[in-house]
Amino acid sequence: MLLALKVDVDTLRGTREGVPRLVEALRGHGAGATFLFSLGPDHTGRAIKRVFRRGFVGKVSRTSVLSHYGLKTLLYGTLLPGPDIGRCCGDVMRSVRDAGFEAGIHCWDHVRWQDRAAAADAAWTERELSLACERFEEVFGVPAKVHGAAGWQTNAHALRKTQRLGFDYCSDTRGTRPFIPVCAGEAVDCPQLPTTLPTLDELIGADGIDASNVAQAVLSLTARPPANGHVYTLHAELEGGRLAPAFEQLLAGWKAQGYRLVPMREIRASLNIRSLPRNEIASGSVPGRSGTLALQGRAVG
Repeated sequence: MLLALKVDVDTLRGTREGVPRLVEALRGHGAGATFLFSLGPDHTGRAIKRVFRRGFVGKVSRTSVLSHYGLKTLLYGTLLPGPDIGRCCGDVMRSVRDAGFEAGIHCWDHVRWQDRAAAADAAWTERELSLACERFEEVFGVPAKVHGAAGWQTNAHALRKTQRLGFDYCSDTRGTRPFIPVCAGEAVDCPQLPTTLPTLDELIGADGIDASNVAQAVLSLTARPPANGHVYTLHAELEGGRLAPAFEQLLAGWKAQGYRLVPMREIRASLNIRSLPRNEIASGSVPGRSGTLALQGRAVG
């Protein structure tokens, strides 16, 4: 009964403030996790362009973005210059590794990847991934072995690049179980470990769920463990901030349900890659999240 914790770190504030809090909470519960870092500029303020995206305004009003991210963060890239997260916070990132947690790549520029990756061409995709990989190696001294795409956005060029870069696995999608991704009929030799559970910000504000009972809503979904385990995505800005009490409830609840809380690499190590299903990468929506995401699509072969 494995449940992998995938920590998306999107912003400078999340890196500086949320990550150390999460490390402390995880160590207190004897839990492992995979931290995926945004390594370039924090341009969070540029996400204002998403106001025209269906569902974005509703999500912002439900989840109180200002209280979670702070005014200064919401001005980065617009009224304030976007700070370079990797340059400012390399020590924090290395402290995660030194505490025994797995570290990997989330992106170079979170807003740019989330807004443009799905329709990007090969040259743009190559540049963004190369910048992130180079910075990761500069910070940690070794190449990255895992990538988890910002906003669950990807494209065929990115998936092929993960194979060429020699990643052990990626977590760029939403789905139900590990799989081998197939793009335009071509299997990519880098398994996907998709996020299998909803995130807290997708649940809060729907069906009477708020910060006080959101943990129980998630625990109700993990009462029956799947054969290949779960992957739960948390955010340094949320569970490492105002939603820390809910995350503490989740950690205790999952342990009571019998789960071992691990980094994603342990699920990867448990897999027989030859027996994994092959699935197309589809584009679709997820309840509580605006826009479209990369999903585990239909089985092929």
